[in-house]
Amino acid sequence: MPPIACVSRTEHFSAAHRLNNSLLSAEENQQIFGKCNHAHGHGHNYILETIVRGPVDARTGMVANISDLKHWIQAAVLDVVDHRNLDADIEYFREHPSTTENLAVFIWIRLARVMPPGILYQVIISETAKNKVIYSGEGLTDSDYDECVV
Repeated sequence: MPPIACVSRTEHFSAAHRLNNSLLSAEENQQIFGKCNHAHGHGHNYILETIVRGPVDARTGMVANISDLKHWIQAAVLDVVDHRNLDADIEYFREHPSTTENLAVFIWIRLARVMPPGILYQVIISETAKNKVIYSGEGLTDSDYDECVV
């Protein structure tokens, strides 16, 4: 059996958003989301770490080619979210509050669509130096993949 390894790639992107749920009243949104519910939104310089996991290929010595990983992240994520307003520019966030948790799910789905099956292991998003979300794909259904549109 070949050794199993994880490979990580870190990228950065900037995006604006407003934490708001259209199913809640203005008062409820303000109570839950506080200053992050400001009518004009706010932005973050996010750090995205994408981790893939799998057997080390005996021929190449790699789990995944870093060039491929870089391309997958660029095409599936950065080209979509960098310097965007998540709520205004991405249809998915019209139905899902643009929390970092939901952003991690969105990114997972986007990456899982372009990567070889089973290789995506974790998506880690740092919203600030103190706050990060780690997501590993749990709880998704086929309909979640269908709903994840840009």
